[in-house]
Amino acid sequence: MERVLHYLRTLWQTIRRGNAAAKVSPTTATGQWGETLAAELLRKKGFRILGRNVRPNRHNDELDIVAKNKDYLVFVEVKTRSYEWQGVAPAAAVNQKKRHALNRAAAAYLKQLRYPKLIYRFDIIEVVGSRHAKEPPQLNHIEFAFPFEQSIGL
Repeated sequence: MERVLHYLRTLWQTIRRGNAAAKVSPTTATGQWGETLAAELLRKKGFRILGRNVRPNRHNDELDIVAKNKDYLVFVEVKTRSYEWQGVAPAAAVNQKKRHALNRAAAAYLKQLRYPKLIYRFDIIEVVGSRHAKEPPQLNHIEFAFPFEQSIGL
C-alpha cells in the first residue's frame, strides 16, 4: 500500500511540474515534425491515415504512418533531415536492416487485420528542412519504394 501511495505522489508531482518524459530531444522533435508534414501531404493527396507510430509486434518495430488510398494499404517510412549531406538523400537511410524491420512490422500488422484484400506497398517520404527555417521544407514522396521480402511470407 505504501508503494502505491508513493507512486501516486510521484505521479502527481510529475504532472504538476510538467512531465519530464514529455520533453523530447531535438532529433526526436524534428522527426515528429517531419511525420506530421508527411501525414498532411498524404491527406492532401487523398490518403486516409489509419495510424501513426504503430508498433504491431513484439520486436518493437515501428511503422511511422499506415494509410489507405483506393485499393492500397500503404506503410510509410518518413525520413527527416535538416539538410541533404553531400547530396545523400534521406531515403538512403532506409537500409536492408531497416527494410527488414519494416517488413516484419507490416506483416504483423496485416496478420492482426487478417490480411485485408488490398494491395500492400511501402512508400518513403523524405522531408528536408528545419522547423525554424524561413523557407518551407522540401517533401519527396517515393511510392513503391521497396518490395515486401519473400521470406516474410505474405
